[in-house]
Amino acid sequence: MRAAVVNGFGGPEQVQVIEVPVPQPAAGQVRIRVAAAGVNPVDGAVRVGVFGGAGQRIGLGWDVAGEIDAVGAEVTGWAVGQQVVGLHYGPVKPLGTHAEYTVLDASAVAVAPARVDAAAAAALPLSGLTAARAVGLLGLAPGSSVLITGAAGVVGGLAVQLAVRAGLVVTALAGESDEEFVRSLGATAFVPRGSAPVEPVDGVVDAAVLGEPALGFVRDGGVYVGLRPHAGPAAERGIRVVEQEVAADGAHLAELVGLVDAGVLTLRVAQTIPLADAAKAHTRLSEPGNRGRLVLTTS
Repeated sequence: MRAAVVNGFGGPEQVQVIEVPVPQPAAGQVRIRVAAAGVNPVDGAVRVGVFGGAGQRIGLGWDVAGEIDAVGAEVTGWAVGQQVVGLHYGPVKPLGTHAEYTVLDASAVAVAPARVDAAAAAALPLSGLTAARAVGLLGLAPGSSVLITGAAGVVGGLAVQLAVRAGLVVTALAGESDEEFVRSLGATAFVPRGSAPVEPVDGVVDAAVLGEPALGFVRDGGVYVGLRPHAGPAAERGIRVVEQEVAADGAHLAELVGLVDAGVLTLRVAQTIPLADAAKAHTRLSEPGNRGRLVLTTS
């Protein structure tokens, strides 16, 4: 089968699509015939060596949407032919989801949303779980104010929708041209990039990874949630600083699928690109203006 990997660190030219053996599911795992797989910023970080792994082949891809085609021992509740989505957690691994087949722990998958196609479904696992965990870690009561930076991005946009659903009063920080869009997601106030909110907010979800400037938007004793481990600002003024890290959680993913099918969450695909052109997807990943997730397809 074909799989996108890197054997050395650097630019998009390091991404190679090679032939590798079809993986076999171990106990507690399922094998998925991949229909679509999201291309995330973390894939670019893996490619340039942020997570290490020099001297070994590293498989790319975290998100997957496809069909179960083999089930390992001790797996219950899953069967060949089911359409699923899942998260293949981990930056340094021999095979990711940018492949024709991938193997995941059964606990990391959920039934695919019925409302959207495979490409859109593949935009949900990593971004959705990240956004949902970030909003949950705010720990704010309904009616509290929250600012979401990078609100027009994939993770930020989902965070806006989830925060609104949680009863929070959302201010969206994004580019000036994105005001109408983020308001359509439910934001009640808008702050152009480079500006500050009129009043301090109870909490911030820093999807744009602004760091210290975003902390400055939070009231004394509020909460700051960062999305990149070990990259958050130092706590000050009694502000609780949380650096969250996503986890593969099929049960939580199933809840997000339910919100997609209920029309609560909107998934965005910027472009679908054939697996054979995975290097081109990495080139596009580094370019500005992507409004939605880049998705590799196998057909």
